[in-house]
Amino acid sequence: MANEIDNTSVCQSCGACCAYFRVSFYFAEAEANALPETLTERINDRYSCMAGTNENNPRCHALSGTVGEAVTCTVYPQRTSPCREVQPGDAQCLKARAKHGLPAL
Repeated sequence: MANEIDNTSVCQSCGACCAYFRVSFYFAEAEANALPETLTERINDRYSCMAGTNENNPRCHALSGTVGEAVTCTVYPQRTSPCREVQPGDAQCLKARAKHGLPAL
């Protein structure tokens, strides 16, 4: 549990992954996580994504704040599996941080 708290703290000063990747998941996950329909976008018969992440310059609509300074996920307890999989300092994190000009962790 301590690592989750530390990860949350690190992520709340970053948010780069939320403004870099398309967050795609099996469509039923949104309902299972009780995500508001306004925060998801249907991609095809099987997949949805977080609203705002299927753009040329993605930014999840659930992200609040300024990337690299202070951010929060407005649906953090309900976040989807792709969001849970990215960890501070992993390859995906580092890729997103670099795109936003942030140093590696």
